[in-house]
Amino acid sequence: MSIKRETIADTFALITFGIVVGMSVELFVAGLSIEQSLHSRLLSIPVNLLIARPYGIYRDWIMAQARRVVSGSVVDAVMDIVAFLTFQLPVYAVLVGTSGASVDQVITACMGQLGALILMGRPYGIYMQMCRNWFAERTIQTA
Repeated sequence: MSIKRETIADTFALITFGIVVGMSVELFVAGLSIEQSLHSRLLSIPVNLLIARPYGIYRDWIMAQARRVVSGSVVDAVMDIVAFLTFQLPVYAVLVGTSGASVDQVITACMGQLGALILMGRPYGIYMQMCRNWFAERTIQTA
């Protein structure tokens, strides 16, 4: 797949995953209104546009390093979690920090995000790969 197609696939995956998962958490766990959640999701789009492809590259690198040692579905699941956690947690910390939070608040917020990032790592990795495959298939059919 071309770099352009991978960029589009990775961006589509992160934005759509973020909308569905983010809205679900905001509406059903955090108790936000639909309007508040839509506003939050709209604000997340520029960040996701910036980090989607770098995350895809980072995840591919993490997976390649692990597969040099051992392969299998369990390793893929663990590496998806490791990649998602180690990439997204610092991004989240920066976002919270730039909102005016104190260092203690940033640390507390990040500790609260750990479980969510661990739970979302593998599903997002599977979804991102599905989007990449879907975009690659579209390339073949139109070529």
